[in-house]
Amino acid sequence: MMILNFFKPRLPASVTFWITISCFLSCNLQVEARFSLGIDYLEETNFSILKGKKVGLLTHPAGLNSKGISTVDVLRRTSQVDLLALFGPEHGIYGNEKAAVPVEDRIDQRTGLPVYSLYGKYRKPTANMLAKIDSLVIDLQDVGVRCYTYISCMRYAMEACFEEGVQVVVLDRPNPLGGIKLAGPMIDEKWMSYVGAFPMPFVHAMTIGEIALWSKKVSGILNISEKARKAGQLAIVPMKNWRRSMTWPQTGLTWIPTSPNIPSLDAVAGYPMTGLGAQMGKFKHGIGTPQPFRFLTFEGKKPAELKSALDAFHLGGLSFQIRTFKNSAGRNIDGVYIVLMDWNKWRPTELAFYMMKLSARWETPSPFTQAKESEITLFNKHVGSTAWWSHLFENGAVCEPQKFLTKWDMDSEAFRTRVSKYYLY
Repeated sequence: MMILNFFKPRLPASVTFWITISCFLSCNLQVEARFSLGIDYLEETNFSILKGKKVGLLTHPAGLNSKGISTVDVLRRTSQVDLLALFGPEHGIYGNEKAAVPVEDRIDQRTGLPVYSLYGKYRKPTANMLAKIDSLVIDLQDVGVRCYTYISCMRYAMEACFEEGVQVVVLDRPNPLGGIKLAGPMIDEKWMSYVGAFPMPFVHAMTIGEIALWSKKVSGILNISEKARKAGQLAIVPMKNWRRSMTWPQTGLTWIPTSPNIPSLDAVAGYPMTGLGAQMGKFKHGIGTPQPFRFLTFEGKKPAELKSALDAFHLGGLSFQIRTFKNSAGRNIDGVYIVLMDWNKWRPTELAFYMMKLSARWETPSPFTQAKESEITLFNKHVGSTAWWSHLFENGAVCEPQKFLTKWDMDSEAFRTRVSKYYLY
Protein backbone atom coordinates (compact mmCIF):
# COMPACT_ATOMS: atom_id res chain seq x y z
CA MET A 1 0.00 0.00 0.00
CA MET A 2 1.42 3.35 -1.04
CA ILE A 3 -0.20 6.38 0.57
CA LEU A 4 1.06 9.76 -0.55
CA ASN A 5 -2.04 11.87 0.04
CA PHE A 6 -3.87 11.80 3.34
CA PHE A 7 -6.82 13.84 2.16
CA LYS A 8 -8.26 11.10 -0.10
CA PRO A 9 -7.24 7.88 1.67
CA ARG A 10 -9.85 5.72 -0.10
CA LEU A 11 -8.42 6.26 -3.56
CA PRO A 12 -6.34 3.44 -5.08
CA ALA A 13 -2.63 3.84 -4.39
CA SER A 14 -1.66 4.66 -7.99
CA VAL A 15 -4.36 7.35 -8.28
CA THR A 16 -3.45 8.83 -4.92
CA PHE A 17 0.18 9.11 -6.01
CA TRP A 18 -0.54 11.14 -9.12
CA ILE A 19 -3.05 13.44 -7.40
CA THR A 20 -0.41 14.32 -4.83
CA ILE A 21 2.30 15.05 -7.38
CA SER A 22 0.10 17.21 -9.58
CA CYS A 23 -1.04 19.16 -6.55
CA PHE A 24 2.55 19.94 -5.65
CA LEU A 25 3.43 20.86 -9.24
CA SER A 26 0.48 23.23 -9.59
CA CYS A 27 1.35 24.86 -6.28
CA ASN A 28 4.91 25.42 -7.49
CA LEU A 29 3.71 26.97 -10.75
CA GLN A 30 1.36 29.37 -9.00
CA VAL A 31 3.64 30.62 -6.27
CA GLU A 32 7.00 29.80 -4.73
CA ALA A 33 5.41 28.15 -1.69
CA ARG A 34 7.28 27.41 1.48
CA PHE A 35 9.35 24.24 1.62
CA SER A 36 8.50 21.71 4.30
CA LEU A 37 9.72 18.26 5.31
CA GLY A 38 7.90 14.97 5.54
CA ILE A 39 7.67 15.32 9.31
CA ASP A 40 6.08 18.76 8.83
CA TYR A 41 3.51 17.31 6.46
CA LEU A 42 2.80 14.51 8.96
CA GLU A 43 2.04 17.16 11.59
CA GLU A 44 0.02 19.17 9.08
CA THR A 45 -2.25 16.18 8.50
CA ASN A 46 -2.65 15.63 12.26
CA PHE A 47 -0.73 12.34 12.12
CA SER A 48 -3.70 10.67 10.43
CA ILE A 49 -1.63 7.82 8.97
CA LEU A 50 -0.58 6.81 12.52
CA LYS A 51 -3.84 7.19 14.42
CA GLY A 52 -4.79 4.15 16.44
CA LYS A 53 -1.43 2.46 15.82
CA LYS A 54 1.44 1.46 18.07
CA VAL A 55 4.52 3.14 16.64
CA GLY A 56 8.27 2.66 16.54
CA LEU A 57 10.65 5.35 15.27
CA LEU A 58 13.97 4.89 13.45
CA THR A 59 15.84 8.19 13.54
CA HIS A 60 18.96 10.11 14.55
CA PRO A 61 19.92 13.71 15.57
CA ALA A 62 19.19 15.14 12.11
CA GLY A 63 15.62 13.87 12.42
CA LEU A 64 14.11 17.29 13.18
CA ASN A 65 11.14 19.20 11.86
CA SER A 66 11.54 22.59 10.15
CA LYS A 67 11.34 24.30 13.54
CA GLY A 68 14.28 22.29 14.86
CA ILE A 69 12.20 20.01 17.09
CA SER A 70 13.24 16.37 17.23
CA THR A 71 10.90 13.91 15.54
CA VAL A 72 11.12 11.90 18.77
CA ASP A 73 9.60 14.82 20.66
CA VAL A 74 7.08 15.63 17.92
CA LEU A 75 5.67 12.10 18.14
CA ARG A 76 5.86 11.94 21.94
CA ARG A 77 4.07 15.23 22.48
CA THR A 78 1.00 14.51 20.37
CA SER A 79 -1.91 12.49 21.72
CA GLN A 80 -2.44 11.15 18.19
CA VAL A 81 0.60 8.84 18.32
CA ASP A 82 1.39 5.96 20.67
CA LEU A 83 5.21 5.89 20.46
CA LEU A 84 6.50 2.69 22.07
CA ALA A 85 10.09 2.21 20.86
CA LEU A 86 13.07 3.89 19.22
CA PHE A 87 15.45 2.32 16.71
CA GLY A 88 18.98 3.64 16.12
CA PRO A 89 21.21 3.38 13.00
CA GLU A 90 25.01 3.63 12.87
CA HIS A 91 26.21 6.36 15.27
CA GLY A 92 23.06 5.84 17.43
CA ILE A 93 19.97 7.98 17.88
CA TYR A 94 22.09 10.81 19.32
CA GLY A 95 24.84 10.57 16.70
CA ASN A 96 27.63 10.31 19.24
CA GLU A 97 28.81 6.79 18.46
CA LYS A 98 31.97 6.34 16.38
CA ALA A 99 31.85 5.12 12.79
CA ALA A 100 31.89 1.32 12.30
CA VAL A 101 31.60 0.74 16.08
CA PRO A 102 28.73 -1.53 17.23
CA VAL A 103 26.05 0.11 19.37
CA GLU A 104 24.19 -1.72 22.13
CA ASP A 105 20.48 -1.76 22.91
CA ARG A 106 19.55 0.46 25.85
CA ILE A 107 16.83 2.39 27.61
CA ASP A 108 16.82 6.02 26.51
CA GLN A 109 17.39 8.10 29.64
CA ARG A 110 15.58 11.10 28.19
CA THR A 111 12.35 9.40 27.15
CA GLY A 112 12.36 6.11 29.03
CA LEU A 113 11.73 4.28 25.75
CA PRO A 114 13.66 1.18 24.68
CA VAL A 115 16.23 1.88 21.98
CA TYR A 116 16.91 -1.03 19.66
CA SER A 117 20.27 -0.77 17.93
CA LEU A 118 20.35 -1.62 14.23
CA TYR A 119 24.12 -1.28 14.23
CA GLY A 120 25.11 -3.79 16.87
CA LYS A 121 24.29 -7.45 17.31
CA TYR A 122 21.61 -7.01 14.65
CA ARG A 123 21.48 -4.93 11.45
CA LYS A 124 17.95 -6.06 10.67
CA PRO A 125 15.13 -5.62 13.20
CA THR A 126 14.15 -8.92 14.79
CA ALA A 127 10.60 -10.20 15.11
CA ASN A 128 10.84 -9.50 18.83
CA MET A 129 11.78 -5.84 18.25
CA LEU A 130 8.76 -5.40 15.98
CA ALA A 131 6.29 -7.50 17.99
CA LYS A 132 4.64 -4.62 19.86
CA ILE A 133 4.33 -2.09 17.03
CA ASP A 134 2.02 -1.71 14.04
CA SER A 135 4.06 0.95 12.20
CA LEU A 136 7.74 1.79 11.96
CA VAL A 137 8.33 5.46 11.13
CA ILE A 138 11.68 6.15 9.42
CA ASP A 139 13.08 9.68 9.61
CA LEU A 140 16.72 9.62 8.50
CA GLN A 141 18.70 12.36 6.76
CA ASP A 142 20.80 10.83 3.99
CA VAL A 143 23.75 12.50 2.22
CA GLY A 144 23.10 11.23 -1.30
CA VAL A 145 25.94 8.70 -1.42
CA ARG A 146 25.46 4.94 -1.87
CA CYS A 147 27.88 3.83 0.85
CA TYR A 148 26.40 6.02 3.60
CA THR A 149 24.71 3.44 5.79
CA TYR A 150 21.40 5.12 6.62
CA ILE A 151 19.78 4.01 3.38
CA SER A 152 21.11 0.49 4.05
CA CYS A 153 19.53 0.65 7.49
CA MET A 154 16.23 1.65 5.90
CA ARG A 155 16.41 -1.25 3.45
CA TYR A 156 16.97 -3.84 6.18
CA ALA A 157 14.19 -2.31 8.28
CA MET A 158 11.79 -2.44 5.32
CA GLU A 159 12.62 -6.09 4.74
CA ALA A 160 11.94 -7.03 8.35
CA CYS A 161 8.73 -5.01 8.56
CA PHE A 162 7.33 -6.45 5.33
CA GLU A 163 8.09 -9.96 6.56
CA GLU A 164 6.40 -9.30 9.92
CA GLY A 165 3.37 -7.41 8.61
CA VAL A 166 4.46 -4.06 10.10
CA GLN A 167 3.71 -0.91 8.13
CA VAL A 168 6.68 1.28 7.10
CA VAL A 169 6.15 5.06 7.09
CA VAL A 170 9.02 7.03 5.52
CA LEU A 171 9.20 10.76 6.28
CA ASP A 172 10.95 12.20 3.26
CA ARG A 173 13.91 14.60 3.38
CA PRO A 174 16.03 16.42 0.77
CA ASN A 175 19.03 14.89 -0.88
CA PRO A 176 21.69 17.50 0.03
CA LEU A 177 23.52 16.80 -3.24
CA GLY A 178 20.29 17.56 -5.07
CA GLY A 179 18.13 15.43 -7.30
CA ILE A 180 20.05 15.78 -10.56
CA LYS A 181 23.74 14.92 -10.13
CA LEU A 182 24.61 11.25 -10.60
CA ALA A 183 28.23 10.13 -10.43
CA GLY A 184 30.57 7.22 -9.96
CA PRO A 185 30.33 3.54 -10.76
CA MET A 186 27.34 1.29 -10.43
CA ILE A 187 28.00 -1.45 -7.91
CA ASP A 188 28.72 -4.99 -9.10
CA GLU A 189 26.43 -7.53 -7.47
CA LYS A 190 29.36 -9.38 -5.86
CA TRP A 191 30.31 -6.26 -3.85
CA MET A 192 26.87 -5.44 -2.47
CA SER A 193 26.87 -5.18 1.33
CA TYR A 194 25.82 -2.87 4.14
CA VAL A 195 27.98 -0.13 2.56
CA GLY A 196 26.44 -0.79 -0.82
CA ALA A 197 22.93 -2.09 -0.31
CA PHE A 198 21.29 -0.73 -3.49
CA PRO A 199 22.15 -1.24 -7.20
CA MET A 200 22.79 2.44 -7.89
CA PRO A 201 25.61 4.84 -8.81
CA PHE A 202 27.87 6.08 -6.02
CA VAL A 203 26.06 9.45 -6.07
CA HIS A 204 22.42 8.54 -6.67
CA ALA A 205 20.32 11.77 -6.83
CA MET A 206 17.32 10.21 -5.03
CA THR A 207 15.56 11.12 -1.80
CA ILE A 208 15.21 8.48 0.88
CA GLY A 209 11.49 8.29 0.14
CA GLU A 210 12.15 7.68 -3.55
CA ILE A 211 14.61 4.91 -2.71
CA ALA A 212 11.98 3.30 -0.50
CA LEU A 213 9.35 3.50 -3.26
CA TRP A 214 11.73 2.11 -5.90
CA SER A 215 12.82 -0.81 -3.70
CA LYS A 216 9.20 -1.62 -2.85
CA LYS A 217 8.02 -1.55 -6.46
CA VAL A 218 10.91 -3.34 -8.20
CA SER A 219 11.50 -7.04 -7.70
CA GLY A 220 14.93 -8.14 -6.50
CA ILE A 221 16.11 -5.04 -4.63
CA LEU A 222 14.86 -6.19 -1.24
CA ASN A 223 16.14 -9.55 -0.05
CA ILE A 224 12.72 -10.99 0.78
CA SER A 225 10.13 -13.16 -0.92
CA GLU A 226 7.97 -11.71 -3.67
CA LYS A 227 4.92 -12.43 -1.53
CA ALA A 228 6.32 -10.34 1.36
CA ARG A 229 7.41 -7.52 -0.96
CA LYS A 230 4.04 -7.24 -2.66
CA ALA A 231 2.09 -7.50 0.62
CA GLY A 232 4.35 -5.03 2.43
CA GLN A 233 2.73 -1.78 3.53
CA LEU A 234 4.67 1.37 2.66
CA ALA A 235 3.50 4.93 3.23
CA ILE A 236 5.69 7.84 2.14
CA VAL A 237 5.02 11.23 3.68
CA PRO A 238 6.44 13.61 1.06
CA MET A 239 8.10 16.98 1.32
CA LYS A 240 6.25 19.96 -0.04
CA ASN A 241 7.82 22.27 -2.62
CA TRP A 242 11.15 20.50 -2.99
CA ARG A 243 12.60 20.58 -6.50
CA ARG A 244 15.30 18.33 -7.85
CA SER A 245 17.46 21.33 -8.71
CA MET A 246 17.37 22.71 -5.16
CA THR A 247 20.57 23.00 -3.16
CA TRP A 248 20.39 22.62 0.60
CA PRO A 249 20.56 26.38 1.37
CA GLN A 250 17.49 26.92 -0.81
CA THR A 251 15.44 24.79 1.59
CA GLY A 252 16.12 27.22 4.44
CA LEU A 253 17.13 24.31 6.69
CA THR A 254 20.11 24.33 9.03
CA TRP A 255 22.47 21.42 8.45
CA ILE A 256 22.54 19.11 11.48
CA PRO A 257 25.53 16.74 11.56
CA THR A 258 24.36 13.34 10.35
CA SER A 259 27.45 11.65 11.78
CA PRO A 260 30.58 12.86 13.59
CA ASN A 261 32.58 13.36 10.38
CA ILE A 262 29.78 15.06 8.42
CA PRO A 263 29.42 18.23 10.52
CA SER A 264 28.73 20.63 7.63
CA LEU A 265 27.63 20.99 4.03
CA ASP A 266 31.32 21.29 3.11
CA ALA A 267 31.78 17.76 4.42
CA VAL A 268 28.68 16.51 2.58
CA ALA A 269 30.17 17.63 -0.75
CA GLY A 270 33.60 16.38 0.25
CA TYR A 271 32.45 12.87 1.14
CA PRO A 272 32.02 11.62 -2.46
CA MET A 273 35.04 13.67 -3.59
CA THR A 274 37.69 12.21 -1.29
CA GLY A 275 36.24 9.31 0.72
CA LEU A 276 37.16 6.67 -1.84
CA GLY A 277 40.46 8.33 -2.73
CA ALA A 278 41.84 8.06 0.80
CA GLN A 279 40.87 4.44 1.42
CA MET A 280 44.30 3.09 0.47
CA GLY A 281 47.69 4.72 0.45
CA LYS A 282 49.10 7.84 2.10
CA PHE A 283 46.35 10.35 1.38
CA LYS A 284 44.57 11.81 4.40
CA HIS A 285 41.33 13.71 3.81
CA GLY A 286 40.97 15.96 6.82
CA ILE A 287 39.37 13.69 9.42
CA GLY A 288 40.33 15.18 12.77
CA THR A 289 40.51 18.74 11.40
CA PRO A 290 37.70 21.31 11.04
CA GLN A 291 37.38 20.32 7.34
CA PRO A 292 36.75 16.55 7.10
CA PHE A 293 36.73 15.27 3.52
CA ARG A 294 37.81 18.70 2.18
CA PHE A 295 41.43 18.99 3.38
CA LEU A 296 44.07 16.82 1.71
CA THR A 297 47.56 15.86 2.80
CA PHE A 298 49.91 13.21 1.44
CA GLU A 299 52.69 11.80 3.58
CA GLY A 300 56.07 12.83 2.21
CA LYS A 301 54.71 15.51 -0.14
CA LYS A 302 54.66 19.23 0.49
CA PRO A 303 51.35 21.07 0.03
CA ALA A 304 52.77 22.90 -3.00
CA GLU A 305 53.62 19.59 -4.69
CA LEU A 306 50.17 18.22 -3.97
CA LYS A 307 48.43 21.36 -5.21
CA SER A 308 50.50 21.35 -8.40
CA ALA A 309 49.63 17.72 -9.12
CA LEU A 310 45.92 18.27 -8.51
CA ASP A 311 45.86 21.46 -10.59
CA ALA A 312 47.37 19.53 -13.51
CA PHE A 313 44.27 17.30 -13.73
CA HIS A 314 42.03 20.32 -14.52
CA LEU A 315 39.08 18.87 -12.61
CA GLY A 316 35.79 20.56 -13.43
CA GLY A 317 34.43 23.03 -10.92
CA LEU A 318 37.29 22.64 -8.42
CA SER A 319 40.30 24.66 -7.31
CA PHE A 320 42.85 23.99 -4.61
CA GLN A 321 44.26 26.26 -1.89
CA ILE A 322 47.19 25.69 0.44
CA ARG A 323 45.81 26.06 3.96
CA THR A 324 46.70 25.29 7.57
CA PHE A 325 44.28 23.72 10.06
CA LYS A 326 44.68 22.40 13.56
CA ASN A 327 44.05 18.71 14.08
CA SER A 328 42.25 17.23 17.08
CA ALA A 329 45.53 17.21 19.03
CA GLY A 330 45.95 20.96 18.49
CA ARG A 331 48.84 20.59 16.04
CA ASN A 332 48.98 22.71 12.89
CA ILE A 333 48.65 20.68 9.69
CA ASP A 334 49.60 22.13 6.30
CA GLY A 335 47.70 20.80 3.32
CA VAL A 336 45.42 21.53 0.40
CA TYR A 337 41.83 22.68 0.83
CA ILE A 338 39.35 21.77 -1.93
CA VAL A 339 37.25 24.70 -3.15
CA LEU A 340 34.03 23.91 -4.99
CA MET A 341 33.99 26.78 -7.48
CA ASP A 342 31.25 25.78 -9.93
CA TRP A 343 28.45 23.41 -8.90
CA ASN A 344 27.35 22.85 -12.51
CA LYS A 345 30.80 21.77 -13.73
CA TRP A 346 31.55 19.68 -10.64
CA ARG A 347 31.65 15.89 -11.03
CA PRO A 348 31.27 14.65 -7.43
CA THR A 349 33.46 11.52 -7.58
CA GLU A 350 36.07 12.58 -10.16
CA LEU A 351 38.72 13.76 -7.68
CA ALA A 352 38.70 10.45 -5.76
CA PHE A 353 39.86 8.45 -8.77
CA TYR A 354 42.64 10.91 -9.58
CA MET A 355 43.72 10.67 -5.94
CA MET A 356 44.13 6.93 -6.51
CA LYS A 357 46.23 7.66 -9.61
CA LEU A 358 48.52 9.90 -7.53
CA SER A 359 48.80 7.29 -4.80
CA ALA A 360 49.96 4.73 -7.36
CA ARG A 361 52.39 7.25 -8.87
CA TRP A 362 53.92 8.46 -5.63
CA GLU A 363 54.16 5.25 -3.61
CA THR A 364 56.62 2.47 -4.35
CA PRO A 365 55.40 -0.19 -4.38
CA SER A 366 51.87 0.85 -5.25
CA PRO A 367 49.46 0.46 -2.30
CA PHE A 368 47.03 -1.26 -4.67
CA THR A 369 49.44 -4.07 -5.54
CA GLN A 370 50.41 -4.61 -1.90
CA ALA A 371 46.95 -4.57 -0.32
CA LYS A 372 45.74 -7.44 1.84
CA GLU A 373 42.71 -9.41 0.74
CA SER A 374 40.57 -7.83 3.47
CA GLU A 375 41.61 -4.33 2.31
CA ILE A 376 40.80 -5.16 -1.31
CA THR A 377 37.37 -6.46 -0.32
CA LEU A 378 36.58 -3.36 1.74
CA PHE A 379 37.81 -1.07 -1.04
CA ASN A 380 35.62 -2.78 -3.61
CA LYS A 381 32.57 -2.85 -1.36
CA HIS A 382 32.78 0.94 -1.30
CA VAL A 383 33.82 1.63 -4.91
CA GLY A 384 31.80 -1.21 -6.36
CA SER A 385 33.59 -1.73 -9.69
CA THR A 386 35.73 -4.81 -10.32
CA ALA A 387 36.73 -3.37 -13.70
CA TRP A 388 38.17 -0.24 -12.08
CA TRP A 389 40.08 -2.27 -9.50
CA SER A 390 41.63 -4.44 -12.23
CA HIS A 391 42.61 -1.36 -14.26
CA LEU A 392 44.09 0.38 -11.20
CA PHE A 393 45.95 -2.74 -10.12
CA GLU A 394 47.42 -3.38 -13.57
CA ASN A 395 48.20 0.20 -14.66
CA GLY A 396 48.83 2.06 -11.40
CA ALA A 397 50.47 5.44 -12.01
CA VAL A 398 49.46 5.45 -15.68
CA CYS A 399 45.87 4.36 -15.08
CA GLU A 400 43.28 6.48 -16.88
CA PRO A 401 40.22 7.43 -14.81
CA GLN A 402 38.61 9.49 -17.58
CA LYS A 403 37.42 6.59 -19.73
CA PHE A 404 35.82 5.04 -16.66
CA LEU A 405 34.23 8.33 -15.61
CA THR A 406 32.74 8.68 -19.10
CA LYS A 407 31.34 5.15 -19.01
CA TRP A 408 29.95 5.67 -15.51
CA ASP A 409 28.22 8.84 -16.68
CA MET A 410 26.50 6.79 -19.37
CA ASP A 411 25.57 4.07 -16.87
CA SER A 412 24.18 6.74 -14.55
CA GLU A 413 21.95 8.16 -17.24
CA ALA A 414 20.63 4.68 -17.95
CA PHE A 415 19.94 4.32 -14.23
CA ARG A 416 18.10 7.64 -14.21
CA THR A 417 15.88 6.43 -17.05
CA ARG A 418 15.04 3.26 -15.11
CA VAL A 419 14.23 4.90 -11.78
CA SER A 420 12.74 8.25 -12.82
CA LYS A 421 9.23 6.70 -12.78
CA TYR A 422 9.69 6.45 -9.00
CA TYR A 423 10.64 10.10 -8.54
CA LEU A 424 8.21 11.95 -6.28
CA TYR A 425 9.27 15.48 -7.27
